[in-house]
Amino acid sequence: MDLGISGRVAVVTGGDSGMGKSSAEYLLREDVKIVLTDVDEEKVQAAAKELASLGDVRAVAADLSGMAGVETLKAFADRAFGQKPTILVNAAGITGATGDFLELSDDDWLETIQADLMVAVRVARAFIPGMREAGWGRVVLFTSEDAVQPYVEELPYCAAKAGLMNLTKGLSKAYGPDGVLVNSVAPAFVATPMTDAMMEKRAKELGVSFDEAIASFLDEKRPGIVAKRRGRPEEVASAVAFLCSEQASFITGENLRIDGGAVLTMGS
Repeated sequence: MDLGISGRVAVVTGGDSGMGKSSAEYLLREDVKIVLTDVDEEKVQAAAKELASLGDVRAVAADLSGMAGVETLKAFADRAFGQKPTILVNAAGITGATGDFLELSDDDWLETIQADLMVAVRVARAFIPGMREAGWGRVVLFTSEDAVQPYVEELPYCAAKAGLMNLTKGLSKAYGPDGVLVNSVAPAFVATPMTDAMMEKRAKELGVSFDEAIASFLDEKRPGIVAKRRGRPEEVASAVAFLCSEQASFITGENLRIDGGAVLTMGS
């Protein structure tokens, strides 16, 4: 299927690994030019080098937790290929502070909100004007199953992701008339460095193997995942590429769940 986005420029945040890197890969296969960013210079350059055989990709390290990093990214992205980006995929995020709600501090909450909500706010604010000017744009934000099915030990993350869902809908209403379509994807328990770390910690705490930690987590914490496995980054990336495409030109303001059935209701 021709997605109709050949030659466009996309910015992919959180791109040094996992779902961000895989999303960049799928867009490169559609002849999209990629500006890849993450906070670690060595890792993001290594990711770009690995992806370079698939197409034109440039990388820049930027800390998007503040405006200085966003300005660095925007300046780099605007000049990287001689044309302004019209696709933005925001995969950057962290698990953040976890534990008993009553024991989490304001700083715990603010760190998570900065990484999981405010980064999306900042990069959308930076790149949507260029899309409006072009009369065409695609924004895909990463939410989570946690946005609609909160887990009590992850409330800062859940709240931030719920905010991202609301932001997605609001931006779709504000800029849809200008040709800018805004959607989100909501993965659940995908095999990424973030969930690797979670499972390594769980394995150590329970005194079991990594695979046993995954199996017990699925049984105890994610009984709705009927496949009884973690998702694969490419299963998310293929949906991201579709939402960035001309084939999705009548889809905006949606939150596409890619969760193996993790969420136990039909609601968004």
